[in-house]
Amino acid sequence: MLFLALGTSFLLTGQNLVLNPSFENYMQCPVTLGNLEKDVVDWNMPTLGSTDYFNGCSSAMGTPENFNGKQPANFGIGYVGFYMYAPNDYREYIQAELSTTLKKGERYTISFYVSLAERSDFAVKEFGIRFTEFPVQVETSKVLSGMHFSKLKGDTSETLTISYSKYYSDEIKWVKLTTEFEAKGTEKYMIIGNFKNNKRTQKYQTKRKITKGSYYYLDMVSVSNINSKITEHPKEYALDSIHVFKDVYFNSNKAKIRGNHQQEMEALLSYLLTNPIIEIQILGHTDDIGTNTFNQKLSVKRAKEIVGFLTENGISINRISSQGFGSSKPIATNNTEAGRFLNRRVEFVLSKPD
Repeated sequence: MLFLALGTSFLLTGQNLVLNPSFENYMQCPVTLGNLEKDVVDWNMPTLGSTDYFNGCSSAMGTPENFNGKQPANFGIGYVGFYMYAPNDYREYIQAELSTTLKKGERYTISFYVSLAERSDFAVKEFGIRFTEFPVQVETSKVLSGMHFSKLKGDTSETLTISYSKYYSDEIKWVKLTTEFEAKGTEKYMIIGNFKNNKRTQKYQTKRKITKGSYYYLDMVSVSNINSKITEHPKEYALDSIHVFKDVYFNSNKAKIRGNHQQEMEALLSYLLTNPIIEIQILGHTDDIGTNTFNQKLSVKRAKEIVGFLTENGISINRISSQGFGSSKPIATNNTEAGRFLNRRVEFVLSKPD
């Protein structure tokens, strides 16, 4: 979802239909390569290609450092990694079931974030997406081609391609890829990957000769209906209870919010706009790295980030209060990076005025 703020007016697109979009929900902390569907909730592999899952909870398959380089997660502490190009047409893919079948004739936005792994020899120019009526399971470790899709039960889409004027060769930042399309009304499952063989793949050599492949990290996948409005089904919140923002994250010692896709902030804004008497208190927190004085100031700044978002989008400052607690109220251990990550948070409490 995206707000386009113009004074106090805003535009909302629909709810994300992808379950577990940023790969935060897992059945077990990853300990080995190629174990995506045994580790991650709501995602699987449509072929024999061994897609990988990385999460900050793991020392063997962790974030930010892993076997293919170093890449901090942009949303939470988990993401996936797979080969978009490799010798002998080897490919890896990810597949997800959507929360509902897409509606015929309506337009949808697809987006996700990618970052090229440091040990990749090549960058690619195109990412492919295919929708199917039923889940796909093909006994191949090579390209999932049009021939394979033609033999599947049910309806399948043509390949949607997200291309770009430059190759996706950024090894530090996450790059957001997005496209739009009109649904046929049978799309229930989605596959992301490279559906072209090596000869047809547009690639760029990155001046290395290590893996002879193109390996990408991927995070925060979204499919949303352009025509629907979130205000038709606003999220409800319990009053006088502490709520933790589950998709608002901070780097260590930083007050700026990581990424630019905070769905819960947007849902909260919608709630406040449709419930004008409700007041909100914003509570900032840090991990225990740094002095108490520094962390206290940092927690206040983090709370002010949310205050600024709300006021810039039409919520009166008279309805908002904020406070920082430094590192005094952890919700997880500060002995691990994953625990410190959870402690770097912002909470909020909603209430009616006395």
